[in-house]
Amino acid sequence: MSEIKLAAISAFGLEAIVKRELKELGFENVNTDNGWMYFDADIKDIPKANIHLRCADRVMLIMGQFEALSFEELFNKTYELPWEKWITKDGKFTVKGKSVKSKLFSVPDCQSIVKKAVSKKLCEEFDVDWMPETGAEYTILVSIHKDIATLSIDTTGAREGLFKRGYRERSTEAPLKETLAAALVKLSFWNKHRILYDPMCGSGTIPIEAALIGRNIAPGLFRTFASQNWPIVKDEYWKNTKIEARKQIDLDTDIKIYGSDVSEKAIKIAKENAIEAGVDDCIEFFVKDVNHLSKPEYEYGVLITNPPYGDRIGDIEDIEKIHKKLGQLYGNDDTWSKYIITAVGSFERDFGKKADKKRKLFNGAVKVEYYQYYGKRP
Repeated sequence: MSEIKLAAISAFGLEAIVKRELKELGFENVNTDNGWMYFDADIKDIPKANIHLRCADRVMLIMGQFEALSFEELFNKTYELPWEKWITKDGKFTVKGKSVKSKLFSVPDCQSIVKKAVSKKLCEEFDVDWMPETGAEYTILVSIHKDIATLSIDTTGAREGLFKRGYRERSTEAPLKETLAAALVKLSFWNKHRILYDPMCGSGTIPIEAALIGRNIAPGLFRTFASQNWPIVKDEYWKNTKIEARKQIDLDTDIKIYGSDVSEKAIKIAKENAIEAGVDDCIEFFVKDVNHLSKPEYEYGVLITNPPYGDRIGDIEDIEKIHKKLGQLYGNDDTWSKYIITAVGSFERDFGKKADKKRKLFNGAVKVEYYQYYGKRP
């Protein structure tokens, strides 16, 4: 019973980073399929994956995979799975669904069939006429892709994915998700011995995620997860995982991270968020209009930033002006590595230089490019 299959779900473009994270955590047989990273695990690994993964959206417990060409087949094969080993007698369970390129294309019907099959199995196993659903929450996902159904339970929590670190009580308009901000840092050449600067930091997400990485603070250390209320995932598993995570925190390295923004309100929020995250000693936030920046004082720094675009600012001329200013300051400085995420297609032209590498990502539903300019290493 202890050997299980888990899957980490990530946003498009981040699969390779999440796969690398899983391997660094010691997980084996990591296989990527359509945005899901499947890996072999033990029940004790449910806390480990949820607490340590920085760039995944959530961790799913895989109950089973099978071909489903009819509703009868979906019902019968769902019923056969060992739901009673995970869902308690009073467990509250909801079913979500999605279907892509499959004969069973009606998602509401698929959800209803799975709900009935699980209910029947649990009622029979617990010898009851109906499930009260007053206890711990279990969110079941039925995902059908090319007629292959994957049934899983969300161990993270349906309402709060892994991007909910717990430190960002307040944010500015159109903030980056914490998971994406962490991915931007991990895709860069930055490490805790180099300077990092975000000149349009908003509520401070990129600098804070970098500081968490630099300090080696597990991103889920100070939050709760749905599976904490599941009896099978014992309290001691969570306690032991957190104890080990705390032991790994680096409080000795002198980390230098800077963040600025034109908005005094944004900087105030950023400072509050950094304090909440426990990394305010690593970051210096200050108010500064990007158009009034001067050339960097330091060499071999790393710039990572998310300039305004789309609905975040109305005037395209203002956006282009910001891009050009960044190009003037950093474009010809070959000691700095530059990483800019934006949905504006004219960025390279405005910046004045072709990127060494571009990566397609999604900021929420917005398709963006991550422009990467590699500077010399110290």
